[in-house]
Parts: sequence; structure tokens; C-alpha cells
Amino acid sequence: MALERIQKVMAEQGLCSRRAAEQIILEGRVKLNGHPVQLGDKMDVNRDSLMIDGERVRLEKKQEYHYIMLHKPRGYVTTTSDDRGRKTVMDLLADYPVRLFPVGRLDKDSEGLLLLTNDGAFANLMMHPSHGVSKLYRVTVHPRADESQVVALSKGVTLDDGTTTLPAVVNVVVDEPGRTVLEMTIKEGKNRQIRRMCEAVGLEVVRLRRSAMGAVKLGMLAPGKYRALTKSEVAALRAAAQKGKAKARTEAAQQAARQRKEAPRRPGARRQG
Repeated sequence: MALERIQKVMAEQGLCSRRAAEQIILEGRVKLNGHPVQLGDKMDVNRDSLMIDGERVRLEKKQEYHYIMLHKPRGYVTTTSDDRGRKTVMDLLADYPVRLFPVGRLDKDSEGLLLLTNDGAFANLMMHPSHGVSKLYRVTVHPRADESQVVALSKGVTLDDGTTTLPAVVNVVVDEPGRTVLEMTIKEGKNRQIRRMCEAVGLEVVRLRRSAMGAVKLGMLAPGKYRALTKSEVAALRAAAQKGKAKARTEAAQQAARQRKEAPRRPGARRQG
């Protein structure tokens, strides 16, 4: 078997995401055949022995990937464990036969569609901020949102850390005295982004539910329940992310070309031709 980077093996084995694996390696918590490893070291899954935090990791030689959708209820944190003793989404998967990890996050007070998998490459593809897989949220805010606030959310707002969000698709579903229900579609994944966007325009989120991610919809799945994604759903998510990845590369290349074109020529430089 060909040698593979250890962080890739850890992600593909469902131990954690690749980013988390890189951090664990940098912290000196990983050993290969009894020796500390460095970022970029490679291993043979069929022959080598891997240890994390002093415990040997059982590696599956033939990895079977699982992709599920969970309807996360409010009150659960999106993590594999919690040192404060709070309920985690993994408590809802106690009967699942394979170790999974969440793809992205929903905060404790949010609910709705959450993907989980043991496929680290798929998780990285979904979570990368430049890949732009759309996420649809149903958002209840108060006080009532006026037209200027809805327009501002649509165009993009400056968050509390100084960053500006990309334009979003915002539709008013319910408009009543004292509250508004919005449907918001974004293609980014900033921490607590919807809540922070609403705060930036003077609105407080009182309920937040993720209803869809790409072509995958929450549908009638009950809170706390989960189901396997179909092959077509997984393929659609991959396709959306790959399309976003290609678009991001094209935009980066165009931006670099513009910068080269606009850069002032050095004194004395002659035009060619």
C-alpha cells in the first residue's frame, strides 16, 4: 500500500477532521511506531502502528464511509465531547455502529440539519469557506424587521470583528408586529454568522433552524432523529462544493491578473514590442 500523510489517514479513518489532525500532530500528541511524528510524515495503514495521547489507535484497513443527516434539537452542542458535561449531538447517535464526527457546527441554541460522517475528505470539502455550499435557514427575529434591515442583510453587513459578509438571499416569510420570520440563504460558514448578521442590523434572533444544505433538505425528519444520506444526495453535495472550488480558483486567478496589470512599472522599464 502507498504511504499516506498521517493527518490524511486520521481524517479518512474518522478520528477527526484533517485540520484537527494537523493541530494534534503539531501539539506532539501523535506517535508512529513509538516515535513522535511531524506534520507531513507518512505511514502505511497496513503495517504501521499509530498512537494518539499514548493510546494505540485501531485502524480500519478497508474504510467504509458513512454519511448521515441529523435533526439537531436546541440544547445540544455540536462536538464529539464536552468537558462541561453538556449534551452533545453524539448522545443522539449512541446506537450508531460507526464513529462519526460533525461536518461544521450549529450552536447550542440553534436547531436543524447537521451532517455527520467518517469521511474526512468529504468533511473538508463541505466546510472549506471558499467552496460555497449554500445553507438555508429559517430565522425568527424581533423586533419586526423593516425593509432597510432586510436589504442590508441581502447586500452583506459588517460583523463585530470587522469582516463583511457576502450577499445573501433573504425572503420575508412572516411579518407581524414585534417579530419577523425570514428565510436566509448564505454560502459562507463564519462562526454564528446568521446571529451576528442580524445583530449587526439591530435584530435579535429568537429561533434559528437550518432547513437545507445544498440540495439536501431537512424535510419531515423529527428533532433528535437521523437518517442516512442517499448516494444522490452525497453526489449533489460533492458537485456543489467542487463547483464552488472551481469558481474560487477562477476568481483568485482573475484577481491576481488584475493586480499584475494594475501594478506600476518600475522606473526605466520599457514596454515590450
